[in-house]
Amino acid sequence: MNIKIQFIALFLVFVFSKTAQTQNDYQLGVLPVININKKLTNNLKLNFKTESRQIIYKENNFDLRSELVDFSTIISKKVGFNNSLASGYLLRIRNNNIIHRLIQQFTIIQNKSILRIGHRFTSDQTFEKESTTFRLRYRISGQIPLSGESVNSKEFYLKANNEYLNALESRHYDLEIRLAIILGYEFNDNNKLEFGLENRFGGFIDQTLKNKSWINIGWFIAL
Repeated sequence: MNIKIQFIALFLVFVFSKTAQTQNDYQLGVLPVININKKLTNNLKLNFKTESRQIIYKENNFDLRSELVDFSTIISKKVGFNNSLASGYLLRIRNNNIIHRLIQQFTIIQNKSILRIGHRFTSDQTFEKESTTFRLRYRISGQIPLSGESVNSKEFYLKANNEYLNALESRHYDLEIRLAIILGYEFNDNNKLEFGLENRFGGFIDQTLKNKSWINIGWFIAL
C-alpha cells in the first residue's frame, strides 16, 4: 500500500506543479498514439504503432499545428523468462519530408509484489537527406494497480517512466531526459487507454535548456 501512495503522490506533484521554463524555450503539445500488438508463433510478437505530434503552445505563443506523423513496425522475440529482443522500422513524415529510422531493442521485465518494473535498452539510426543521427536510449518504467494486487479488467493503474536519450548528429552530441506519469484504464485483456503528461529536457551539453511537455493519449489494442 505504501508503494501505491507514493505513486499517487508523485502523479499529483508532477501534474499540478509548475513546469520550469528557461529562456522562453518552452513547448506544449499533444501526443495521440494507437498501439496494436499481435502475438505470433515461436514467442514472436508484432507491434504496429502510429503517433502524431500536435503543437499547442511554443515560445510564449499559441501555435496550433501538426508537427509530424510516425508509423512504426517492430517484431520482438521472447528470450528467457521475462526478456525480449526486438528490431523494427519507423517512417516519419515531417514538413513534407520522409525520414527513415532503424530500431534495435532489448527489454527486461521484473515483477516485484504489486510493482512491475521494465528496463528498455534501445539503439536507433535516423536517416535524413542531409544527416544521420545515432541514438542510445535507456528507459526504466514502473507500473502499479490502483486496486488489488494486479491490473484486471475495468481497473485503473499508474505508470512512471524515466528515460535517458543520447544523440549524436554530425559530431554534435546531446542528452535528453524524459519523465512521464501516466494514468491507465484496462477495459479488458485486449484494450487499454492511457492518459498522462511527459516532460522532455534537452540542451544540457551546450547549456541551452529546452523544455517540452507532451500530453500523452494512448490506445493499446491486443489482437
